Order: sequence, then structure tokens, then C-alpha cells
Amino acid sequence: MTTTSPPACTAFLGARRVAFGTYDEVARALAALDLSAGGLLVFDDSTGAQVDHPWPAGYPPVPSDSPQAGAAPAAAAPPQVGRPRMGVVAREVTLLPRHWEWLSQQPGGASAALRRLVEDARRNHAGRDGARQAKERTYRFMSALAGGYEGFEEASRALFGHDGQAFANRIAHWPPDVQAHLAWLARDAFKVDGDAPTHP
Repeated sequence: MTTTSPPACTAFLGARRVAFGTYDEVARALAALDLSAGGLLVFDDSTGAQVDHPWPAGYPPVPSDSPQAGAAPAAAAPPQVGRPRMGVVAREVTLLPRHWEWLSQQPGGASAALRRLVEDARRNHAGRDGARQAKERTYRFMSALAGGYEGFEEASRALFGHDGQAFANRIAHWPPDVQAHLAWLARDAFKVDGDAPTHP
């Protein structure tokens, strides 16, 4: 059984990293600091997106594969007649007639065939999707914190140009905490063999 890690974030005061860990851990660490001078920026570790502090409603986010995400409400709903929901979400899908014809001929019907196709694509493109997501989260953080740094545009081009060495060179003169966090966020961006770095 896979254990889902709790949502985590990293806090910076200017270019200095002052806290990282779960949202609760970071909140406690920030409560002990003098933040009156301003300059605090907090970033979600999974997306690189900036998060307001104190946390807005809905934070920390619950991972979609966490048991809490599908937790039943306190008052149980009355039993429904028909097939169990199994967590299925109904949404509109628009396809050409030949696609619907092919799907209707598959074992289990169109819905089952679409689910199999999606699962196959997730497995087959996991590496590519991971690299894309790593680049996106790295760029979000970099834009918010380092957008005014010398070499930002060149670093961005190297990031999306899949050039890990050029990216490292462009950020080499940036503050150490910023460099370390960028290296961690971009750990899957360039598909380098070897162990993924731990959080700096």
C-alpha cells in the first residue's frame, strides 16, 4: 500500500529559506519569527505555486489519492439504487463518430475502454509528464522569487530547452538557498540518471 506524504511547503524571507516541511510545521516555524519587515514568500512544494500566509481556505490541500480526499461526510447519505459509484466522476467527452464507434466495440463499453486508455497513457508517459511538471513548478517558483535576478531569462530558456548544465550555470551566482531549492524542484526536469536529491 502506498503512503501519501502530507502536503508540504517552503518559506523564504527574501533569498533566505527560513522553513520547510508540512504546512503545520512551517506555520509553527513562521509563528516564531519576526515577519514585520515583510518579504515573506511561501511556496507549495508539489506545484511551486506561491501560497498566502496565513493559509487561505482550502489549505493545506488534500492529495487526491489521500484517504481523506474521499472521506465520507459525518452524516451518511441514504443508500442509492443502482451500481456503486466507485469514485467515478461523470464529465462530458467530445469525440468524432469513428472514435465512439471504436469505443463501443471494446470490452466493457466506452467508459471502461477510456479508463484503460488513460491508465495506459499514465504509465507510458510517466517520465515525460514528470519532467514537464518539474519544469512548471520550477518556473513558478523562479518567476516569483528570482524574476529580477541576472540571468533569469537565460535560465528559463535552459529549463524549457532541456539543458540541465546550462540551467545550473545560469543560476550558479544566485543566492545559495535559492539555488538549492531550484535544484530540488527541478530534480526530475532533465531526466538525469541517479538518485533524486533530498530536500536541501
